[in-house]
Amino acid sequence: MEWDGQSLSGEQSTEYPRNTVLSLPGVWTISSHHSLHIAMDLETSAEGESHLRFAPDAFFLPAEGWAPELLPSRGLFATGRTPPLKWNLTVHVPRDSIVHTSGNKIKNSKHGQELTVRATQRIVDIYPYVIAGRYVTKQIGSNRQKIYLWTRQAQDAGDLRAVSDSLVKTLGTYNSVFGVWSVAEVPSGFFGKHRAPSKNAPPLWLVECPVMPGCFSESASRNAGLIGVNGESKSSEMVSLDTVMIDPSPGVKKLASGTAPALAATWLGYGQSPGFYEQDPPLSAFPVFAAAVGNDALEGATARVETIRRALAMVPKNSASSKKDDDTALRAKSFLFFYALQDRYGQEVFRKAVRHMLDARRSSGFDLDDLIAAFDEESHKNAAEFVRLWMKHPGVPADFRAKYENTSADKDASSKEVTP
Repeated sequence: MEWDGQSLSGEQSTEYPRNTVLSLPGVWTISSHHSLHIAMDLETSAEGESHLRFAPDAFFLPAEGWAPELLPSRGLFATGRTPPLKWNLTVHVPRDSIVHTSGNKIKNSKHGQELTVRATQRIVDIYPYVIAGRYVTKQIGSNRQKIYLWTRQAQDAGDLRAVSDSLVKTLGTYNSVFGVWSVAEVPSGFFGKHRAPSKNAPPLWLVECPVMPGCFSESASRNAGLIGVNGESKSSEMVSLDTVMIDPSPGVKKLASGTAPALAATWLGYGQSPGFYEQDPPLSAFPVFAAAVGNDALEGATARVETIRRALAMVPKNSASSKKDDDTALRAKSFLFFYALQDRYGQEVFRKAVRHMLDARRSSGFDLDDLIAAFDEESHKNAAEFVRLWMKHPGVPADFRAKYENTSADKDASSKEVTP
């Protein structure tokens, strides 16, 4: 480390071992400017310990875990901001690489065999990330919904057309059910004025992970089985509100269904706060339910019933006599809870209540009380009683199980509105 070009040493904090305490050589006076330079060697840890991924021709530095963060000084009159309102990120890579980062890209320049990319980071970016490498790029999607696909190898043009149509349909479904999403939704006071969403949807990036496995979290893998995506495997994860890391090895034709969970989390605003992923049941299953909505729209009229039956099989029939659901049953029951809300209140009230909750809490997160309040307002009924019926007792309510186990999928689907 260097402070204004001079070597600076740090000591491990005795109170917080993850922190390093820096002793500055002099007093940092008000309005003065200094330069702190920190050089690090980033290495891939043992498998499962880190999401840092390096290949000979690409690398991925995810949000959190690699970028140093300056904490305010301790003391009665100490001041400081974490993070600052605005800062710069500079990336140097080989000339034939392409780079995608958080923030707003402001300049690209090439000198000799090196490419330099400069981006402006803002407080709403939360944590910086960098993806770079010798990727093959292809723009898919539509005029109103641009999607940039980055893969290590070129993909068949016919397959890309099919996946483009599927992705556009999936995103249209999310817009219909959860409201139109826009990365331009920056709360006023953070950075400049609030900007209204554009008529066109913001672009999305789907980028192949440099090294598999390693880019995808275990918790998301467990949820993938609820919607039948590659059994219990995981093939996508949200990097930021506009970027999804993917595994194209199952085949590009399965890309739409494979990315559905990550894209759903984007529409729910989860990328604005890492804490959104730490919800308790039933909201912990909200992203995978949203993904199922997209998959059901792609797969046809009977898909909704098939999805529900798949999850019902994970909840034992005799669990009502048990004291507590196990982890698998609780996860499946939380997932089914949102289908039960659709059945009880109808698709239109469900849409309005979910949008009400998301619009009101998009920049600050939401919890079960917010969900109950939204359904109370839109339905004019007591939603708390229905929530208690589902979540305070083990197992699945008998009438819900009987409805989907004893009715043919074709008949049930024909009497239900399954797409927006």
